[in-house]
Amino acid sequence: MKKFAMAAIGGTVAGVLLTTQVAGPLIAQENSDNSSVYEQLDLFGDIFERIRVQYVEEVSEKELIEAAIDGMLTSLDPHSSYLSPDDADRMRTQTRGEFGGLGIEVTQEEGFVKVVSPMDGTPAFEAGMEAGDFITHVDGESVLGLTLDDAVELMRGPVGSEIVITVVREGRDEPFDVSIIRDTIELTAVRGRLEGDTVVLRVITFSDQTYPKLEETLNELVEEAGGMDEVNGFVLDMRNNPGGLLTQAIRVSDAFLEEGEIVSTRGREQEDSDRVNATEGDLAEGKPMVVLINGGSASASEIVAGALQDHRRAIVVGTKSFGKGSVQTVMPLRGEGAMRLTTARYYTPSGRSIQALGVSPDIVVQQPIRDPEAEIEDEDDGAAARFSRTEADLRGSLENDSLSEDEQEIILQEQEAAEQAAQLRDEDYQLAYAIDILKGLMALGPRQ
Repeated sequence: MKKFAMAAIGGTVAGVLLTTQVAGPLIAQENSDNSSVYEQLDLFGDIFERIRVQYVEEVSEKELIEAAIDGMLTSLDPHSSYLSPDDADRMRTQTRGEFGGLGIEVTQEEGFVKVVSPMDGTPAFEAGMEAGDFITHVDGESVLGLTLDDAVELMRGPVGSEIVITVVREGRDEPFDVSIIRDTIELTAVRGRLEGDTVVLRVITFSDQTYPKLEETLNELVEEAGGMDEVNGFVLDMRNNPGGLLTQAIRVSDAFLEEGEIVSTRGREQEDSDRVNATEGDLAEGKPMVVLINGGSASASEIVAGALQDHRRAIVVGTKSFGKGSVQTVMPLRGEGAMRLTTARYYTPSGRSIQALGVSPDIVVQQPIRDPEAEIEDEDDGAAARFSRTEADLRGSLENDSLSEDEQEIILQEQEAAEQAAQLRDEDYQLAYAIDILKGLMALGPRQ
């Protein structure tokens, strides 16, 4: 028994000695790391003081510190940054859906400003800016080497003033200039229309008005169509949607899902991780859905597309999305400024991360690029029109006696709808393709 006790005590002593031997270097390492941090902070203070006293011109101490903070944040990733009081206020205004500017969402790539997407109906959209464009100069001044915030600041200006942006675009041999008149951007978060029996919902951005406007627009169009029984399906068009509020992306996804996970976020710490599930209720009442995306669909729009795709609630059509799969948290700071910090990655219900990969469509459909200079009336157009007449156009032609007037009227309406669909293919090929898919699904009947 004494031997056993001694062995136990010996084991304890050995354990204490081992712990001390292991912990000692760890503590020393921690102290060394802290010492290194303090040395670097001292170095920062030394450099700050030398700039303040010896720089060729007098500098603002406040601006120096803000620039240092912003440099620290922007070195992390393209989406982390410091927001001055003015920038923070401007960001809060943007989430309400109204702000001044050009109407483009931008990021930074290889030192240049890259357009994520132009927003519908804005000056940049009307001027012909496209997702994927690189902005190299603003009013002749190069943006190479500037931070993203500084480049954006160059593009700001009074409403009504002109700005000339130099653009490099894939497929164009030379850079070219785009002239844009700055304006107040008033974004309608959701627009909708009927295309035959299909309800088309165009989600432009994810501001705090997106879900309420989506629900309102959907109900109005269903009523206009004559009720849900008269609707063959829904197209959720999120092309060139740069994203916005995560909460709104969740609500829009939930609007069409009855159950299951919508999105999960995983951060460095447990408190930065979360999982959100759908609640019962589907605004579309189970009708077929197609989601349209392209390279300008980013962030919140990718969450919606990924959720509906993983649950097989919608067929995703278009081209690969932008691939922004990170979550930014805006943290208020002293002095009314704020810090935008990447705190988590988000994952679709199947557990895939969209970061840098994007959402891949179920059916890849490119939007044809048309050269405006090539749209010249063909000499044969007149001849084609002369030979487009049918038997019914001939004088004295016999009438169809096998169908009633009502049945003939239905056929004429179907023919007119087919002609309108053909016209839509010329105007928006991707949307026309989405509507054709819904027609095909309805023709097959409900899934068992």
